This record gives sequence, C-alpha cells and structure tokens, in this order.
Amino acid sequence: MTAKSAAAAARSTVYGYPRQGQGRELKKAIESYWKGRVDADALRTTAAELRRANWLHLTDAGIHEVPTGDFSYYDHVLDTSVMVGAIPARHRAAVELDALDGYFAMARGTQDVAPLEMTKWFDSNYHYLVPELGPDTVFTADSAKQVSELKEALALGLTARPVLVGPITYLLLAKPAPGVAADFEPLTLLDRLLPVYAEILADLRAAGAEWVQLDEPALVQDRSPAELNATMRAYRDLGSLTDRPQILVASYFDRLGDALHVLAKAPVEGLALDFTEAAAANLDDLAAAGGLPGKRLVAGVVNGRNIWINDLQKSLSTLGTLLGLADRVDVAASCSLLHVPLDAAAERDIDPQILRWLAFARQKTAEIVTLAKGLAQGTDAVTGELSANRADLASRAGSPITNDPVVRARAAAVTDADAHRSQPYTERAAAQRAHLGLPLLPTTTIGSFPQTAELRVARADLRTGRIDTAGYEERIRTEIREVISFQEKTGIDVLVHGEPERNDMVQYFAEQLNGYLATQHGWVQSYGTRYVRPPVLAGDISRPEPMTVRWTTYAQSLTSRPVKGMLTGPVTMLAWSFVRDDQPLGDTARQVALALRDEVNDLEAAGTSVIQVDEPALRETLPLRATDRPAYLAWATEAFRLTTSGVRPDTQIHTHMCYAEFGDIVQAIDDLDADVISLEAARSHMQVARELAEHGYPREAGPGVYDIHSPRVPSADEAAALLRKGLEAIPAERLWVNPDCGLKTRGWPETRASLENLVAATRTVRGELPAS
Repeated sequence: MTAKSAAAAARSTVYGYPRQGQGRELKKAIESYWKGRVDADALRTTAAELRRANWLHLTDAGIHEVPTGDFSYYDHVLDTSVMVGAIPARHRAAVELDALDGYFAMARGTQDVAPLEMTKWFDSNYHYLVPELGPDTVFTADSAKQVSELKEALALGLTARPVLVGPITYLLLAKPAPGVAADFEPLTLLDRLLPVYAEILADLRAAGAEWVQLDEPALVQDRSPAELNATMRAYRDLGSLTDRPQILVASYFDRLGDALHVLAKAPVEGLALDFTEAAAANLDDLAAAGGLPGKRLVAGVVNGRNIWINDLQKSLSTLGTLLGLADRVDVAASCSLLHVPLDAAAERDIDPQILRWLAFARQKTAEIVTLAKGLAQGTDAVTGELSANRADLASRAGSPITNDPVVRARAAAVTDADAHRSQPYTERAAAQRAHLGLPLLPTTTIGSFPQTAELRVARADLRTGRIDTAGYEERIRTEIREVISFQEKTGIDVLVHGEPERNDMVQYFAEQLNGYLATQHGWVQSYGTRYVRPPVLAGDISRPEPMTVRWTTYAQSLTSRPVKGMLTGPVTMLAWSFVRDDQPLGDTARQVALALRDEVNDLEAAGTSVIQVDEPALRETLPLRATDRPAYLAWATEAFRLTTSGVRPDTQIHTHMCYAEFGDIVQAIDDLDADVISLEAARSHMQVARELAEHGYPREAGPGVYDIHSPRVPSADEAAALLRKGLEAIPAERLWVNPDCGLKTRGWPETRASLENLVAATRTVRGELPAS
C-alpha cells in the first residue's frame, strides 16, 4: 500500500474509556450492591447502560472502531485473572458459590479471607490487583465477559475490538502466591497460559471479532533476553493459530526498545505504539527497524494520560512521517483514556479561556477524529480545527499564569545547602527522643480518619450556602475533638487531627496554592470505587498563606501528646495532579517544594514537633526505563529535602508511602533523609521491612500492620504476628507501629476496632521485648 492509500485508509480508535459515567454511576451502583441496596441484576443493568452510552458517544463522535472488554467492576487485571482461571485457593469457594461476590472478595477481602495484593499500574496512579501464581497453578479459559461485551457492541451495529491484557504482561505483573518460594518466576508458566489465550481468541472470533487487542505495556520496561525470547515465542505461537481474529499488540507509557524488533517480526497483523513525547524514540526505532511492512500501525499521538490539548499540527507531522512505515496507519490516544476525566465541557468554574487549554476523554476523542480526518483527507479538511488549536496553544504559552517572575527568581536562587538538614540523623534522633519522650514501638496513624457522610454533607452545605463558614468550622472542630479523644483513649502515642476539613490529600493543598486549578467533575479511577479529582497544575506555584497551621494547632491544644502536622509532598503533588507539560518536571517540583517549605516552617513555629510530608508517589513516578531514573530521583529527592530541611534538629520529619514496589527505590528513600518513614506492608507480608534491612536503612520505619484498603478488621494476634515479622528486620528502637495508609475510606466501627487491636498488639509485643 502506498503512503497515499495508507492515508486514505486512516481510521480512528481508542484503547479504553472512563468507566464511571458522568455522575460516577458505576461507583454508586457497586457500593449500593455491597450495602445490599440493589441486587446483582440491577448492578449489571447499570454497567450495561454505561457501556452502551460510552460506545454510542464514541461512534457519534466519529470513532471508527470501539474497544470492548476494557470495562470493569473493579480492575481489568483482576478481570484477566478470572478470564484465565487464576483464582487464589483461598477465594475459590466464594467464587464457586457466587461469581460476583467472589470477584469482590478477591478485590476487597472478607473478614476471614485476605484480598489480593494491590499496587500501581506501571507509573500511573491506577491500582491493579496482583495475580498470585505458583508452580501448581492451572489455567482455564473463561471468555464469558469478553464475549458478552463484544456481542453487546456488535448488536448496536458497531465495529468493535476486544481489548485483553496480553499474556507476557499478565505474567510479568504476577507474584508468587503465598507459600510459594519467593524466587518463583511466573513467566515460567507461559506454555500453560498460551493455550488458554488461544481458546479465548477462538471464542472471540466465533462471536464476531475481526481484531483483538493484546496489551503488552510491560514490554516498555527494561526486559532481559529471556523475557524477550518468551515474547517472541508467545506471539509466534499465537500468531500461528488458524482459528483467531487478527491480532493488534499494544504498548504504551514509554518506548518499546528491543521489544519493538521482536514484535515487528512476529506473525501478528498490527502494532499499537505510543508516539507522545514520553515515547518519541519509538518513531526513530520504527524507522531503524524498517517499519511494519504489511502490518497495521495504530499511532498513539494524543496523550492519553494528561489533560492538555494536543498540538494538532505537530501530531499530523508525526502521522505523515509514519505513513511510509506501515501498510495502514490509524490514529489513537497513547493509552486507554481511563487515566483522564470524562468531559471538560462539564466544568463551570474554570475560566473559559483556560478551559480551552484542557482536553478530557471526550475532547481527546474529538482530537483523534480530527487527526484521522486530516491524515486521510489532508489538512485542508481540518483548517478550522487547526486554526483554533494554534490560537489556544498561543493563549496558554503567553498567559501570566504560566510565568510568575517572583516564583522563578526564588527557585533559581536555591542552593545545595537549602536541601540538607543542619545536623546528621544520629544527632537529630537523640534530640527528638529527648524532646518527644516516646516509648519503644511508638504507635501512630497515617493521617486521615473516616470521612463520614456528615462531613461530606457539611462540605456540600457550605458550598451551597445552607450553612455559613462559622457553622462549618464548628462541625470540623467537633470532629477533631472526637478524633483526638478516641486516639487518647485508645492509647496511640503520636496523634493526628484526622483531616476532616480535607477533601483530598492533593486537591486540598492545590486549592490553596497559586498556579493550580480545581475541577468539579474531573473524576478519575484510582482503584475499585475510589475516584479522585486530580487538580490541574497550570502555572507557577506559590503559597499565599498558611494552609494547615490553624487546624493542627487547634488539635494540639486538646492534648499533651504530640500531634503530627500533615502535608502532601512535592512529588506527589505533581504525580496526583495533571501536571504542566511546558517545562521540566524538576523545575515544577522545586516550585512546589518551596511553597511547602514555607508551610513546614510555619508549622514548626506554631509548636508542631512532628511533621509528616507524604510521598506515596515517589515510586509510582519512577521512569519505566532504568537509564531515565537517576535524573528523576535526583530532582525528586532534592524536592523533598528542600521541603523539610529548614527545621530544627529536634523536629521530627516523617514521610509515608503506600502500594508500590519499594525495592526499586530503597536508596532514594534513604536519600530523602526523613527521620521516620511509614510504608504499606500488610498485604505484602512485611516485604518492605526486609528490603529496608537488606539495604541497611539507618532511620526509623513503620511498616504497616493494618491493611486499610479492605473492610476486614485484623485481630490483635494478626497485627502482633506482622509486628514480630517487622522486628525480624528492624530493631525495636527504630520500629513504629501504624496502619498501611490513611483511614479516610473506612467506616468508624472498623476503624475503632482495628486501631484498638493495633494498640493491643503493640502492648503484647512490647511485653515480649528484652528489658533494657
């Protein structure tokens, strides 16, 4: 096919779409099902209506080929485990009794059975449920979900493409099941898994699928020769099947590197590649490999992870270059649109000019359609769209929001000394112990306490004017008094005020910082039914006034025990926002760090002796390629130290991280130079404690003993057992006791019981320690 005919054949598609609905209907339906307010049929009806609405919107917008199978009640990796029959032994009875309840038990756990481990999906803030596999795992095909959703789309007369997690990525994301040797490699199960994928592909072909997409994002990471060889075998075997649809192998989030050559030679009909700035090397690598003769190329030229408008002219130039490198070039976003909100047009409180800089899922869909039209028919066919796009890009580049000379001058004046504490940790630790007077194995929580319905109603009432500021603040004071009283009665050593005034750990601060924009409807799925509204980091950042001092000092006035000041760190403020793409991330991080440094110093001046600066996104934002990591970790750790290094030696700096693979960043955790770090450890059975010990981590640490992402209440014996495991790696004088994460999503009854058990477990284990 010539470049001209390839352009004429250009079509538009997406890999996935937000699941929740404009009003988060899916979240509400699932939570109503959990509470017994609706039955399974009602939940399924809501889900089917949402899928139908998404497909029809995409088609009406001009998308030629819609995805199916990307919709999920909880997580698409968990859906894949169900699809291939990889049900953990502890959950099989529940799944056999009721498939839907068993599915949610795997995701959330029950009082008697622990859920699957949860961690971040590559370098995004989406969480997936980690498959548990072992030498005895037997895979069985269950294509019912994929087939039924495909048939739903086909019945509407749509061209549809099922989307599945590919076999290589699935195995590389998996971990050894409990009781299986830690050195077990799930990839050794590939030969067992491929026949199951073959059966599913055959089922989808029989149901009417012309194409099936197999997502292999794990291949954009550094992969060993053995892993690349396994990829070659997998797609040689799947590509050689006769009873199958055409196969599109998709990658995203970074460049494919060596895996591109493997997939280009595989007997599959198409590849989907990321051609955004993060993966620009794919273009050069594709040209160097001789292109994809005879294959379909789906070009991800619209950023599926951020919310800034596309540079249409630049993307058309990239697409034009690609025309000579494949038999057919189609246009898509770089990844599933799951990672962005649904519709910017729903926002009413953002300046209309600034709103034109933003593209959520529906706006990105329109961009994809415009680019496909421009590629197929020439730029004259999209002259109006290109002209408007140029004006919007120029408006953003010239806006005073994006360039504050005072902020830039302050950031440029930072010295190396500004990012280091005045004394080394050993001297600080002695001063802090003398100042705080804490027992061995001090207990604390991560920060937030349950966000009750009453608190959410109070915030809504304040927004709508049903109560005034004085009435709202009295409600907050009442909640803080109750949280402090409960912690004192329970026996917790270092208290928190519970954060009742905060809507979200990033949004709360973003709303008080210059340079950020808040959305009203910009919901994005984090995990399960947990949705967040990432703020938009649109310009240069500064802090007009203190953000947390008032409520922290009020809480401290209620108790003689130390109350932690609670802040969100600079890297997490970037990672959990839609960050600006018009300057290096390190420059933005430094601006945020300086604003937070002012807050830390003000907290200390107000009498706060323990200050926690959370950085759960430090690992999440780690580049997927090892060669890109040193530069990132250098500015990321500097930003944390710049935030925290202006305090006295006897002020104790904490940080917190959760639900990530910490082993890759232990040195960076060390480089933060925090006095205490708390980390998720309950679901991973204290793995992080062992990793810290192997590294020789010299400071204090609190590996979590209470999994807060499950509704189950851990017993005191269970918490004590985890605590003893922690003591095997970390000495008692440096070990803290805490939950895995904040308690915002939990209810008060389970929170009370769990924390009482945590304190009881601590007292038991303290009694087992040798007398000093």
